[in-house]
Amino acid sequence: MNYPIVRHRRLRHTAAMRNLVRETRLHPDDLVAPIFVIYGQNVKTEIASMPGVYQWSVDRLDEEIAELAEAGIGAVLLFGIPEHKDSVGTGAYEDEGIVQQATRRIKELAPDMIVIADTCLCEFTDHGHCGVVHGQGREAVVDNDESLELLARTAVSQARAGADIIAPSNMMDGFVAVIRAALDEAGFEHIPILSYAVKYSSAYYGPFREAAQSAPQFGDRKTYQMDPANVREALREAQSDVDEGADMLMVKPGLAYLDVVRLIKESFDLPLAIYNVSAEYSMVKAAAMQGWIDERAIVMETLTGMKRAGADIIITYHARDAARWLRG
Repeated sequence: MNYPIVRHRRLRHTAAMRNLVRETRLHPDDLVAPIFVIYGQNVKTEIASMPGVYQWSVDRLDEEIAELAEAGIGAVLLFGIPEHKDSVGTGAYEDEGIVQQATRRIKELAPDMIVIADTCLCEFTDHGHCGVVHGQGREAVVDNDESLELLARTAVSQARAGADIIAPSNMMDGFVAVIRAALDEAGFEHIPILSYAVKYSSAYYGPFREAAQSAPQFGDRKTYQMDPANVREALREAQSDVDEGADMLMVKPGLAYLDVVRLIKESFDLPLAIYNVSAEYSMVKAAAMQGWIDERAIVMETLTGMKRAGADIIITYHARDAARWLRG
């Protein structure tokens, strides 16, 4: 059955026809908006490398939450910038920590808004690493097992503040098992874990480190985040988290790792998130500001591609705009 009997263009002839046979559907319910919260009063500071993204003080969160809700966004991912940092990230697990305060405020403003708490120490440590560090300079080592105790404390504190989902991003071995046990022991067995199961040591995180003030003060994170060249390792990482009790999995970053998204989707039956990270956002915004690209068309094509690759959930700084475009 070949041309001229088979004409593939028949199903592309009109917009209505294309809509009828469209295979991949993007919806505002698929989108999660990251939010950066910071101490202070009346703070709304635009992040220079991420136009349109801001650091918010808790007292001004009502503006952001109202806009996201109006656009149809039903979930946010919280990152906190503490007032003081120390070597063990105390601000991450204090009951009055910035993420805990913001969580309680968001639940007051919008009880049905899902609050996902990023569970890591890097924004809260004075060295900028995602765990406890022993030694200095080239001798410095991130202590995996000692870090787990602090991450568990952080997760319980976030759940106690009202977080709906705990999202550990630290890439320590065994973090899902330890956090799951701590949540269960504290009476939060109903709180799911969205594991950053496959998180690469990526150059695409640059603008985020400005936004979250979380750049390492020495070295890098290559001893705990994944080598971008590896894909079989992604399967091992994800399998470990599934075995330890993860409820959802994540691949981060997005665009350069769509093959990994597809592999994880085909290998596991848990909901899968993808993180459309800061540099992916910033590159689009920069090109759009120069008039080189159609921002709306590029964003929608990118997010649709992520959904087509297998993502059920898309964490993106474009969330508010994309939701508005989807709703017409």
